[in-house]
Amino acid sequence: MRRALLTLSSLLGLVAVPLSAEPVRKGTQTQACKGCEALLELAAASPLRKDDRARDPARHPVETLSFFQVGPEMKVGEYAPGGEWYSRFLGLYLGKQGHLVGLYFDPASGAFKDKEAIRRAAAAYPADVAKFTGIDAGRFAAYTLDAVPEAEKGTFDVIIIARMMHNLMRWNIADSEVKALRALLKPGGLVGIEQHRARADAPYAYSDGSKGYLREADVIRFMEVNGFTLAGKSEINANPKDNANWPDGVWTLPPSLALKDKDRARYQAIGESDRMTLLFRKRD
Repeated sequence: MRRALLTLSSLLGLVAVPLSAEPVRKGTQTQACKGCEALLELAAASPLRKDDRARDPARHPVETLSFFQVGPEMKVGEYAPGGEWYSRFLGLYLGKQGHLVGLYFDPASGAFKDKEAIRRAAAAYPADVAKFTGIDAGRFAAYTLDAVPEAEKGTFDVIIIARMMHNLMRWNIADSEVKALRALLKPGGLVGIEQHRARADAPYAYSDGSKGYLREADVIRFMEVNGFTLAGKSEINANPKDNANWPDGVWTLPPSLALKDKDRARYQAIGESDRMTLLFRKRD
């Protein structure tokens, strides 16, 4: 364990503090990663993250990834990396011992006009993460879901879907995308979902993904139908200030702040959305 800490702290330019806890064995998902929160804290404290840290109080990356049981030696897929905020964090955390893979939409799903843009983003991903972390790009990989090598299937420990389920629902590609992700997981592999949360009694018109919010019960049922068992839920990313009833949807709140009006300060005071944080296990 001390060797693992020294490796990571050397990468981050920090002084390691010895821990007595042991990490999860490579490739396992059945027990929490003891001591991983300390390693995640080291990644969070990296001076390389100076511009990303502003969002930590709203997104709680250390607590969230610890809840998702992401160990430093695991193979982890980040689905739909987008702005790569989590990619940069995960690159620091996994770059020396684990394996980070960007998993991009299937461009042929019918939801996208510019299919080549998705392929270009996937092709650029390893270099993007390498440039930020200073770790060789060969330590990272990325695939669109229609082009994942057969040998990759059944090899992932954890896949993270952060604030993306609403788009899959409104684009009508949730079933095909989640089925493709399931095929990549090891037996018993985990999916961690962070998602804008609608009120439990929200009407379908507001909770169909078009406003960015989904009902927690609907997400759980959807994942269960698609071959997963709920392994845990957390209020790590809850925000009781968010009433989840904005006419213009979740984009009213930070970081989008889509409404350029006199109430902008009001939305900033509310902060980022109320979010469910759910962990699912691939079932036989």
